[in-house]
Amino acid sequence: MDRVGVTVDLAPQGDTQGLHGTGSAQGLPAGARGLRNGAAGGGAGLRATARIEARADGRGGTALPVLDGEGPLALRRTRSTGPAARVTLVGAMSGPLGGDHLTVEATARTGSALHIATAAATLALPGQTGEPARYDVRLAVAEDAELHWLPEQLISVRDSELRVTTRADLAAGARLVLREEQVLGRTGEASGRLTSRLTVRHAGTLLLDQELSCGPGAPGGWDGPAVLAGHRAVGQLVVVRPEFGQDKPRAAPLGEWAALTPLAGPGVLVTAVAPDALRVRRTLDAALRDLLG
Repeated sequence: MDRVGVTVDLAPQGDTQGLHGTGSAQGLPAGARGLRNGAAGGGAGLRATARIEARADGRGGTALPVLDGEGPLALRRTRSTGPAARVTLVGAMSGPLGGDHLTVEATARTGSALHIATAAATLALPGQTGEPARYDVRLAVAEDAELHWLPEQLISVRDSELRVTTRADLAAGARLVLREEQVLGRTGEASGRLTSRLTVRHAGTLLLDQELSCGPGAPGGWDGPAVLAGHRAVGQLVVVRPEFGQDKPRAAPLGEWAALTPLAGPGVLVTAVAPDALRVRRTLDAALRDLLG
């Protein structure tokens, strides 16, 4: 398939083949100061990883034996009224800036339920090195486990360049709710360069491999009628449930802004484009309510 701004590979059945300022580091958390000082000597950007591991606690709930954030990636366990453990990712500094490499790794072990959100939108900002920033998200969900990855919007600021890769690996019987939203520029501002790749595998089988590239230098056509059609906000929602293996929603438009596409396995993809982030969020929220019943 030729790539014109965005490509979507829906694997046939049986195919087995993831915040800092530019000034002084004083006043930042100790971990952030160490990362910034170490990065300055080598001329590279900041490096930081957040790690989360969820396990069934044997009492019908979920424990978090690993909750470890570095520098700008601060993790907070938040109140939950159900069996799921809820974690909020809090940005301790602004960014990512050009040259940064941030990684989030989350694992839901057998029988656990893990819901992850972010406290605010993420701003991709230009840096001083001229290098692109990277944000990698790695999700692993074991059998009879559930993981929700529901971050706030990613905003591509003018003159920034960010490459995002999100990969979810699910065992048979795993459940996943994954939402990503991108906004091209702040109000009245041109977009930066943004490349986002989303890959989902279930029991070793590829369900989805999708890449979106937009902004200055992106392949021609990204803002044309076949991709964003001039809109500034786009979002993707992936829902994987064991019951979708036998009874899956059919492909259909969802109002004016979105469409639902069944995947080759127990999952569905909802894609939405709209003039603003609010309409994308409302569309994806309505689709999620319908899919979860």
